[in-house]
Amino acid sequence: MAKDGVPVSPEFAALVARYVEGERFNVRRQCALVGCSTTKFYKYAGRFSTLGVEGLYPDSRRPLTSPGAISTEVEDLVVRARKELVEDGWDEGADSIWFVLDDLCRTAAADHRSRDPRRARRKILSDAQWPAGAAVPSRATINRILTRRGQVVAVPQRRPRAATRRFEADQPNTRWQMDGFEVALIDGTPVCILHIVDDCSRMDIALHAVPSENGADVWATFQTAAARYGLPAELLTDNGTAFSGTRRGWTSALTENLTALGIRHPTSSIAHPQTCGKCERAHRAVRKWLARRPLFTTLADLNSALETYRTLHNHDRRRRHLNGLTPRDRYELGPQDGPTGRATSTTTISTKIVTKTGTILFNRTALGIGRAHAGKSVTVIRQGQQLSIISESRLIAEATLKHGNRYQSAHPTRKNVSAKS
Repeated sequence: MAKDGVPVSPEFAALVARYVEGERFNVRRQCALVGCSTTKFYKYAGRFSTLGVEGLYPDSRRPLTSPGAISTEVEDLVVRARKELVEDGWDEGADSIWFVLDDLCRTAAADHRSRDPRRARRKILSDAQWPAGAAVPSRATINRILTRRGQVVAVPQRRPRAATRRFEADQPNTRWQMDGFEVALIDGTPVCILHIVDDCSRMDIALHAVPSENGADVWATFQTAAARYGLPAELLTDNGTAFSGTRRGWTSALTENLTALGIRHPTSSIAHPQTCGKCERAHRAVRKWLARRPLFTTLADLNSALETYRTLHNHDRRRRHLNGLTPRDRYELGPQDGPTGRATSTTTISTKIVTKTGTILFNRTALGIGRAHAGKSVTVIRQGQQLSIISESRLIAEATLKHGNRYQSAHPTRKNVSAKS
């Protein structure tokens, strides 16, 4: 008899069938001719008379009980989690499903009073109950369940990556990546979403929809991000004209401002988006989330939705490469980096109106920046005692606050000094 579900040989099957039909012959001699024992012959003769042809196949070796098998309830939760992740616009891979199930399991095991308040925001499996005593299946098991349930479509093996060099910042605020991508409003108007991602924690530092990718909105978005999270040591962008003009022979306003603040501004190679790959990957996640929602009428509605996405992504989306932490958790772990030569203290950004005498009032100190700027609205970036004054997306002066001085002069940048002369 063969194993693994293969039936007996044709000679043996014919011998058993002849015997069950009533033919009489020397069983021992015929068994010796086909190479089997009489015990096996009489066993299969009884099985054939009872089960027919099915009796000639060996019984399954599967155990009657499988204590370690995944229950049907857990399999249903795996499939349901994937379905709800797809419907809500999030990544639906095995890692994402595992974190959803792990959160559900932890919530069921913990006391109701100590439940994580962030769970209340999660829509995925919000009304599900975790089976008592069940363990969260592994990533490989989740993939097997999805394959068995027909949820995974097999794809050809991908070509190995051409680029093997990888880089990642060791600290939050060491490197930010900034880029923009286009979406459309309900009337077909194209708008640009400016996106800033922290290289270390993958936290979305800023998501801001603007009419187009231009220098003024790029700088305004950076200022908003810096007001929330401080200044980074480095800002990595591509070579769009709103970001950098170095490869075209001129210096952009963004590069000038960053250099004055002590922030490095490297750019990717031409036609090589892989350098800003973390930002490109973050774009794809935002696009996928927006695709599951109706088109927006105005920029204000779109920005409100983007802020909702940013909150959910930063606070709820656990990552395997962050050892199960959310981007916000990893960012808060620190230690946070900052620009070269500047203290990593809190950054504040404020707007001031220049008086007729060419001064602005800052912390009871009249700071002189020049009568040429009288009446203008300027942005003041403060980190520690260092001030940078920016007008119309260009740095015009710098100063170091001195305690006890009622008046002091700011130091104009070289460009402004040469312009006056």
